[in-house]
Amino acid sequence: MRVLQIGSDRAQRGILFPGSAAFKRQEAYAEQFGALDVIGFSLRSDGAKESTSGALHIYPTNSVSKLSYMFDAVRIAKARTKPEVVSAQDPFEVGLIGWLIARRLRVPLHVQVHTDFLSPEYARHSVLNRLRVFTAGFILRRAARVRVVSERVRESLEKEYHLRVPISVLPIFADLEHIRAAKPDTALVARFADYGHRLLVVSRLESEKNVALALESFAQSAPQDACLIVVGDGSERERLEAMAHELGIAERISFEGSQDAAPYYSIADLVLVPSKYEGYGLVIIEALAAGKPVISTDVGVAREAGAIVTSPEAFVDALKDWFSRGPRTGELKHYPYNNFEEYVHAYCDDIAACVGRQKSEY
Repeated sequence: MRVLQIGSDRAQRGILFPGSAAFKRQEAYAEQFGALDVIGFSLRSDGAKESTSGALHIYPTNSVSKLSYMFDAVRIAKARTKPEVVSAQDPFEVGLIGWLIARRLRVPLHVQVHTDFLSPEYARHSVLNRLRVFTAGFILRRAARVRVVSERVRESLEKEYHLRVPISVLPIFADLEHIRAAKPDTALVARFADYGHRLLVVSRLESEKNVALALESFAQSAPQDACLIVVGDGSERERLEAMAHELGIAERISFEGSQDAAPYYSIADLVLVPSKYEGYGLVIIEALAAGKPVISTDVGVAREAGAIVTSPEAFVDALKDWFSRGPRTGELKHYPYNNFEEYVHAYCDDIAACVGRQKSEY
């Protein structure tokens, strides 16, 4: 079968760039389907190029501005072979364009939801997010099928919209073998050997990730032999570094930038996830798979995966409690995939179900 997918991942490690993990996932989907066309939002300055790999065809919009994404995506779709289904990677701007294309081609629309946009914190984040919530209601009611990444998101959609179409819970794939196979890096071990407790945050440093809460909680509850390692980068980094100095903990905080998190999980004693909202929470899955306990706000898969769940207001107390008597190991619960192949089959079957196709038919 032929599938047309619309997405907005412009990152250098995203689907538009051959060799990336995201690109390789698309190759696996394409092999399973038989033909997969991907239209990805991009600006000319991104440097993305049209590419083909077997049954996979990638078409960046290469737009002059974000305002022209819609027109460029529709133009590209009109020039492609008609698909049997259109899959939109979100129910917002991408979903709107996916709906327009699916409607014009008279094919089913499959919509994916990767974030908990019905969380009050999501709408509070910006005017754009409030518009996205409004758009999502319109798009989801016109989908043939909806894929979400957690039970939490499924329950919120059912409660808010009472959708009459199937909602599938298909978590994001995590390369747990890579996490579990990671050996302690001798240089990392040496750098943090003098600390009795090593706490870890793995996150983009953006306001919705609320890393400031981790710093404040660490300052109020951590003993002097504890350190906090922050892996990730973003627009909040300078503010967070200044905050660490203001809190008097700068010498015990290490901002590592964007790195492979696997070696850091191996040396951590506890992982903190202070996010305001998450659709899934890949860090929670990875940390628990590495056998590390996680303290998290009530977001994404935190409850169902086995994290210690607390509120932002009680984060300090939860951290104090962990230092005094908390678990020193973590256990991952309810992760559905044994391997990547299982995930690919589940993902492709969900999209194919929009047109009543079974795995044996494609």
